[in-house]
Amino acid sequence: MAKGYLVGTYRSVSDPDKLAAYGKLAKPALEAAGGRILARGGRVTAFEAGVPERTVLVEFPSYDAAIAAYESEDYQRAVAVLGGGAVRDVRVVEGLD
Repeated sequence: MAKGYLVGTYRSVSDPDKLAAYGKLAKPALEAAGGRILARGGRVTAFEAGVPERTVLVEFPSYDAAIAAYESEDYQRAVAVLGGGAVRDVRVVEGLD
């Protein structure tokens, strides 16, 4: 079965305190749902139309598991805490076998 990946790229961060509060809730919520954080806030080099802001990559056992993690009550609680503190592009992609 192909793995699933949650990819979050940040266009901008306007409230670092909200981002920190989000992180405290998001990490355990994603891990409890089977996620393994592969990249989170390290160095970023953007090409083409990219923005060199924060990027997060989380691996899940499957695409469906990644969708379920994003839609989970615990993770949505973290998203609510972030509020308007950042503009993000979040997507789930299916990996190759």
